[in-house]
Amino acid sequence: MIETSAAAGVAVAALGLVLTPGPNMMYLVSRTISQGRRAGLISLAGVAAGFGVYLTAAATGITAVFSLVPELYTALKLAGAGYLLWLAWQTLRPGAVSVFAPETLPRDPAGRLFGMGLVTNLLNPKIAVMYLALIPQFVVPGAGPVWSQSLCLGAVQITVALAVNALIVCTAGTVSRFLAGRRLWLRIQRLLMGTVLGTMAALLLTDRTRPAPA
Repeated sequence: MIETSAAAGVAVAALGLVLTPGPNMMYLVSRTISQGRRAGLISLAGVAAGFGVYLTAAATGITAVFSLVPELYTALKLAGAGYLLWLAWQTLRPGAVSVFAPETLPRDPAGRLFGMGLVTNLLNPKIAVMYLALIPQFVVPGAGPVWSQSLCLGAVQITVALAVNALIVCTAGTVSRFLAGRRLWLRIQRLLMGTVLGTMAALLLTDRTRPAPA
């Protein structure tokens, strides 16, 4: 069993992460706007599968590997920070458009949409840090098997993330239409997203925490 305070802590952290613009949000919004709500939901299923991969890894003790070999964890953070910096540049560079701006993208089949959602989530440094460093901090020694607590806490994170992401998919088209004729709002949204992504990269680069042993 997990403690109520631990579940609440993970839920709050998961809500904060999912509301912060990142790779998952950018991919889901772009696919929904360009190809429709069904494509967004299929992409979200791929994202959910990615959560499952991380949850399985956390429950089987991969966090202990990063604790024993901190260089691997450092490499993961550096790669994640670099990815976020690249996304920030793509958002802020001259000529870039807002993620909510209508854009013509090739129509991908369901299998590709699912696969891209899966890969996007697996490469998402926010989720990697969540499962490898944050969730283990809420595991209480003596409260039950570590793998069981990890599964329960991961389930809390997945529930929150999927609920919010589903809401984003369902409202992306409406938001896009609202912003379509408001160039200033699109510019502000792009600036805020780029700034948040850059800040997240900086926080990853300056973070000195290590993953807790599983």
